Amino acid sequence: MKTYTDLDIFHAVVDAGTFTGAARQLGITHSAISKRIAHLEQRLGAQLLIRSTRRMRLSEAGQLYASETRELQERLRNVEQEIAEGSGALKGRIRLSCSNALGKLQVMPLLMRFMERYPEVIVDLTLTDAVVDLVHEGIDLAIRSTAKPEPGLIARRLATNQRVICASPEYLARHGTPRSVADLAEHVSLILNLPGGFNAWGLTSQPEMRCGFLSNSLETLHAACLGGRGVACLPYYLIADDLASGRLIPLLGDIRGDGADTSIFLVRPEASILPRRVRMLMDALIAGFDAEEAQRT
Repeated sequence: MKTYTDLDIFHAVVDAGTFTGAARQLGITHSAISKRIAHLEQRLGAQLLIRSTRRMRLSEAGQLYASETRELQERLRNVEQEIAEGSGALKGRIRLSCSNALGKLQVMPLLMRFMERYPEVIVDLTLTDAVVDLVHEGIDLAIRSTAKPEPGLIARRLATNQRVICASPEYLARHGTPRSVADLAEHVSLILNLPGGFNAWGLTSQPEMRCGFLSNSLETLHAACLGGRGVACLPYYLIADDLASGRLIPLLGDIRGDGADTSIFLVRPEASILPRRVRMLMDALIAGFDAEEAQRT
């Protein structure tokens, strides 16, 4: 049976909101929880939890103790996990965030190889084209396409994210092929309805275009572009096969500016202790992207 510290029990009560919920979460009795909290309060010489028959809340001292010890508890858990991992097989959970298309096409094959090598590691992958707050969501690592990673994160560049302005042959047959940046003003754009710099196409002066479709997913922009709905600027990794087969036609490639392409970064929150399983996954992702870059050059 696992031994819990007073700090573990206190935070379990805070998170659960009740002694009963904490007891259920930890697998110990309600009375054991009550005794340990009483012992902690006696040792600190302050009441941490104000209890009534119907509800429980933190006292002022309890709020201070909870806020100041949360990070300490997490660091202690990481140190213990690091020691345990260092003496045995790699195991534990890794939470990873990535955009939908990039995750499915480039990251997932690398994860499959990693999980085959380390079967006791559980990868918890969240695919979303929105920018996730890593600290708030408790994410260990994220893979992002951006010109510049946001401050407060540790970033490692993985690869160039080449982007291509393109349209389907059917769309161009109906609306004509733009030969200059100014020509785009007569065309329909397909854009991402999320904050960020994705909708900047790397043109010296991007004209205002009529919007034909918006989505929070690159994959649906891709589908709309294939369906002849308009002009889009999409990652090369997503449309390489379409360009090769002629299903999509590249446009204005010779006049795009320095901001045309972004980079793919591996980012993580700052942490004093980085579990070995996370470090090993980082190494696997870096090696995998390096191999992909080498194949393209």
